[in-house]
Formats: sequence, structure tokens, C-alpha cells
Amino acid sequence: MVRSVVFDIGETLTSDTRYWADWARWLGVPAHTMSALVGAVVAEGRDNADAIRIIRPGIDVGAEWRARQAAGRGDFLDESDLYPDVRPALARLQSCGWWVGIAGNQNEQVTGLLRGLALPADAIATSGEWGVSKPAPGFFERVIDWAPGDPSEIVYVGDHPANDVAPAARAGLRTAHLRRGPIGLTTSAPDANWTVSSLTELADLLVSR
Repeated sequence: MVRSVVFDIGETLTSDTRYWADWARWLGVPAHTMSALVGAVVAEGRDNADAIRIIRPGIDVGAEWRARQAAGRGDFLDESDLYPDVRPALARLQSCGWWVGIAGNQNEQVTGLLRGLALPADAIATSGEWGVSKPAPGFFERVIDWAPGDPSEIVYVGDHPANDVAPAARAGLRTAHLRRGPIGLTTSAPDANWTVSSLTELADLLVSR
């Protein structure tokens, strides 16, 4: 039995295209250079922020991010950042009686931006609010305390096998691996309960169970 479905954010609900294009503009490099570097470090199994460190060796990414925010060039989200299947899939799950949550590794500014999009979700939370980030067990403990149901009645959906699927499974949650974005398409998650190529496919699977 499934009572709750909780979604990761980046490359699950929202495309990271704008995020990396904004970093490229800030660092003064072409967007395609930034994208190529992100793809390269992901293929090597490295932190995608290493793409920024390649461009600016020795950079403090956190400090540079705060400088961007201070300059009014922090996070921004609007409808164009959502993947097209997001609203229909979340709305369908809600209409079928499931509790729908959104929880991922993002700062508190993104929490407000997501809430401003009025997505069909019962609750939205981020690691910035919770003070703990994936893949730490504490993040998934917060998910379990937050979403209705026992752990085995909660499905966590994400693109990243190491940050999303594996730690959620260790916490006792059911998991869905979304093959989307550079990480989702290039890595597998053999321990996932479901592997899907879209949120429409996931909604179909859950509704037909």
C-alpha cells in the first residue's frame, strides 16, 4: 500500500538548465562550456560543483554563491523551469488520494520559489529548512516524520541513485528512479522499486497497482 509520494526537486521536477546557465554568466564562460564540464564531472562520479572549481581553481563555491545572492543574482524559478509532466502527474496522484510531497536539496530561497508556483502538492520542504541534506540518513528521517504513512507506505522519487534512491531505500522507503537529466540517464539504480522515464509513467504504474 502506498499513502505518500515524495519528489526530489532538481532534474526530477525542475530542469537545471537555468541554474547552470546562471553560473556560466556569473563566471564569464559560455553556457555550453558549463554544460560540458557538468557532464564531464558527473560522468566521473564527482560532485557537479566541481565544474565550477575547474573554471575557477580554489574557489569557495559557498562564498561565491552568497556573493551572487548579494548581487541579486541568486536562484530563480518560474513555470518554464518545470518539466512538462510535473503538474499533470502530481495532480493525478493527488486526485487518486495520495499525499504528495516535494523535498530536496535546495536552499530556503528555493522553498519560497516553489511554493509560489502553486504546484499540486500537499507540502514542500528543502534541506535548507530542515538543516540536513541528502544523502544523510537524517534527511530521510525527516521525510518519514513529515509524510503520512509508515516508511514502506512512502515512495521517494529522484534521479540520483546515490543521493536519492539508495539512502531512501536504506531508510525503509519505497523508491522510484527517474531516468532524467545527466545523472539519471547515465547511472542505474538496481535497488529501486521502479525505474521510469517520466513522471507520467510513474503515475500510471502507481494508479494501476
